[in-house]
Amino acid sequence: MPSRSTKPEATAAPTSLKFEPVRSTRAFEEIATQIRAELSQGRLKVGNRLPSERALSEQFGVSRNTLREALRSLEHAGLIRLQKGASGGAFITEASGGAISTGLMDMFHVGAIQPAQLTEARIWLESIIVREACLRATPTDLEELRRNINEAAEAAAQGDFDRRAEVHLEFHRILARMTGNPIMVIVMDSVLKVLRHFILSIGEYENAFVLPSRKRFMKYLEARDADGAVAEMESSLKKLQRGYLSHARQAEEESPAPSRRSTAAREAA
Repeated sequence: MPSRSTKPEATAAPTSLKFEPVRSTRAFEEIATQIRAELSQGRLKVGNRLPSERALSEQFGVSRNTLREALRSLEHAGLIRLQKGASGGAFITEASGGAISTGLMDMFHVGAIQPAQLTEARIWLESIIVREACLRATPTDLEELRRNINEAAEAAAQGDFDRRAEVHLEFHRILARMTGNPIMVIVMDSVLKVLRHFILSIGEYENAFVLPSRKRFMKYLEARDADGAVAEMESSLKKLQRGYLSHARQAEEESPAPSRRSTAAREAA
């Protein structure tokens, strides 16, 4: 698997960079579109610092407030980093899955994504990841998974629910990284962040079956038996799904609040 790249040093944007004046009533969107176009065409690269607010405002023919609105939208999308101070400015940054994660979390908060849909999508996604992990697993990957299982066992023995939940979720992040595909890594991490939020909102639950399942799963993975590994993982995740949803329903029935899940979700955020 390729090693993580080092963070590039900040550099000034190319002097040939030119933007067109905007005339739209939603000028900030057009500004963001033009900057995205410069990125896609390679004239702006990770580490570049955009021209000053004054220079950009003049090029786009807009007020600084409109320009700042456009820059904030790009920052929320994870494309730029805004830094204050004498050496500050707007810097092109390495894209991450932050925008996807935030979007999924917002959809969960407002009820556009229901717990059953969240856990179902997680099961489907995991099946794809497990098949690729069986093909690409290295000795280092396998050792990392074994360490994770040991850490989960320790957390369970200590009765540390939060730690146990986090270590169990990290097991799935490791599998996603084993695919070597950044899209799978980002999507899985985003789904797991929402899932973690849901898990913590419903409280402690029993999942003693997970560790024995993990050990069986490792035997299939080590043997490169994709069908066996997928079947074991799906069985475990479906059992977890039933537990999550049952626990959530029970908690909601016991709560006097009309919508305990949404309240708990807001508090956990």
